[in-house]
Amino acid sequence: MIHFILLIVCAVAIYLSCEWFVNAVEWLGERLNVGKMAVGTILAAFGTALPESVVTLVAVTTGGTEEAKNIGVGAAMGGPLALATVAYGVTGAMLLVKRRKDRAAAADRGNERTAALVEASAAGPGSFGPPPSAGAGTEQALGDEDDMKRLAKDQKWFLPIFLVKVALGLVAFAFKPALGLLFFAAYAVYFWREIRGGQDENEEGEELEPLKFQPTAASPATWAVAAQTLVTLVVIFFASQLFVKQLDAIGPMLGLSASVTALLLSPIATELPEIMNAVIWVRQGKTKLALANISGAMMIQATVPSGLGLLFTRWHFDGALLWSGLVTMAAIVYLLATMRAHKLTPARLAVAAGFYVVFALGLIPILG
Repeated sequence: MIHFILLIVCAVAIYLSCEWFVNAVEWLGERLNVGKMAVGTILAAFGTALPESVVTLVAVTTGGTEEAKNIGVGAAMGGPLALATVAYGVTGAMLLVKRRKDRAAAADRGNERTAALVEASAAGPGSFGPPPSAGAGTEQALGDEDDMKRLAKDQKWFLPIFLVKVALGLVAFAFKPALGLLFFAAYAVYFWREIRGGQDENEEGEELEPLKFQPTAASPATWAVAAQTLVTLVVIFFASQLFVKQLDAIGPMLGLSASVTALLLSPIATELPEIMNAVIWVRQGKTKLALANISGAMMIQATVPSGLGLLFTRWHFDGALLWSGLVTMAAIVYLLATMRAHKLTPARLAVAAGFYVVFALGLIPILG
């Protein structure tokens, strides 16, 4: 019973910490003068993915056995899978819920003009695309052609890097460990491109919520912004680790083997901060930041943990790891196809979670 209680406590702690974290990271982006997309793809993603990368580093460098080191390899594969499926799926579901609630609220007010305006801004000031027409009977896409290109940009970076990452897990040769440095270089190029990208020309200035550490200050002190960012990251890190440990204990209670728990539940637990960030930003009406956070975290997960794994382990995949890689790539291809067809709606984004169900079903014969 204590494990279930701790699981709930950790989930609440992660959510509240993420709420304070996204508040701080938006102010941090303002202090550093980076665009809103970079706030999501770099600052927020780097902050929430850093603890996971540290865990991977410890696993691959201090693991006493090959099996212990392979925990880091599993994390490097499980993270992108959870983000490409569950994180995007939850974001799509949250967008559907928010849009329908806003439409219902507008309809209750009995004002057609208000309903049209709410419909147009249902995804908030950070949303993509032109206002949808009032009374539209179908879900509107998340943006116009330019918006779709911006959404697809990170996926186009991710897919070839991830493909190489999976391919390297199927072969063995003498200088394979050295290729880990190329993954670090790939992220460095991505990081530089995002930071140099500056402000999005379509971004509109919006007033930031007061910093939680200084709620009465119109412009909080830089030290307060940095302190709130660091404190929330520490809480997120320890709460996430405790959350994973509770899942490890609860899995066998539910009749799940240790391998199923590690491959199926742990990836979701380790990516919970990114999922929580997306939920919070969608709730605040900042869809752009929510999607940017997920895509930016995927880029980190595709490069940094992979580089560490290549440098310090054999980086050899079994059937389960290969299956996770194939499902991840299938999910990204699906998202890219809908983006290019300008058909990425909240409902289609929510469908991405179905790929995780496919992954779970595919594990049955592999682990059986």
